[in-house]
Amino acid sequence: MRFLRLEDVAEELNVKLPQVRALVKSGELPAIQIGGRGMWRVERVALENYIEERYAQARNDIANESQA
Repeated sequence: MRFLRLEDVAEELNVKLPQVRALVKSGELPAIQIGGRGMWRVERVALENYIEERYAQARNDIANESQA
């Protein structure tokens, strides 16, 4: 599937739905609204990019901690 529901994203990240909603609202996780009811969807590639960015940030944080 190209697009994921927010519930699916929460399951993949092993977090609660409100946390995913907060990520979308802040713009940290790109999403679009689809249909008349405005259901949010996250493109799978956007989720994968978000995960990679989190890994990069974690590596950077660890490197900075070891230099301190």
